[in-house]
Amino acid sequence: MTRIALIHALAHSVAPINAAFAQDWPEATRMNLLDDSLSADLARAGQGLDAAMHARFEALAAYAVGTGAHGILFTCSAFGPCIERVAARHPQIPVLKPNEAMVEEAVATGQRIGLIASFAPTLQSMPPEFPAGTPLQLALAEGAMAALNAGNGDLHDSLVAAQAQRLQREGCEVIALAQFSMARARSLCEAATGLPVLTTVDSAVAALKRRLA
Repeated sequence: MTRIALIHALAHSVAPINAAFAQDWPEATRMNLLDDSLSADLARAGQGLDAAMHARFEALAAYAVGTGAHGILFTCSAFGPCIERVAARHPQIPVLKPNEAMVEEAVATGQRIGLIASFAPTLQSMPPEFPAGTPLQLALAEGAMAALNAGNGDLHDSLVAAQAQRLQREGCEVIALAQFSMARARSLCEAATGLPVLTTVDSAVAALKRRLA
C-alpha cells in the first residue's frame, strides 16, 4: 500500500487535498501532519525562511519518513526553499512542493497565466518557481483568507473569483489558484471567467500518482 505524508501549514489545506485523493487516488494511504503555526510565524516574524524555519521543515519530513511514507507532499505554497532542501535530503522518495505539478501543467499550456493567492507571501515565493520568461500576472485575493478563517466560505470564493475576472480582463488565458485552500473556488472562477482553472490539489495528486502508482 502506497503511503503519502501530507504536511500542512494551514488547517484549511487539509480537507481539499484529502478530497482530491479520495476522488482521484483512493487506494493511497494518507497521513496528515499539521503545524498551523508555520504560516503564522512566517507572516509575523518578517524574517523570511531562516535557519529555524528550515530546521522545522526537516524535522517534519524526518518524522514522515520514519513512519514509512513513500512520498511527501507539502501543502503550503510559501515555503519553497525549505521543501527543496527536504527533497535534497530524501532523494529516495518523491518530495513535492505544493505548486510544482500545477506550475508544470500551467506552463505546458503555453498561455498567459493568471496566478491568484490568498496568502501574500506566496506572491513572493511562488513566481520564481516558474521558468524564466513565463507570461505571468499576479493577483492577491485580499481578505479571502480572513473570510475563510471566519467561516465565510462564500465570501472567500467570491473574492477569489473577482480576482480571476480581473486577470481575464488583463488578458490572462488560464487561471492558477496558488493555495490548496483556494481549490473550493475553482468552479466559481470557471463560471465567472470561462477560462480553464488549475488547482494545486488536483495537479499534485496526479503527479504523485504518476510517480508512485
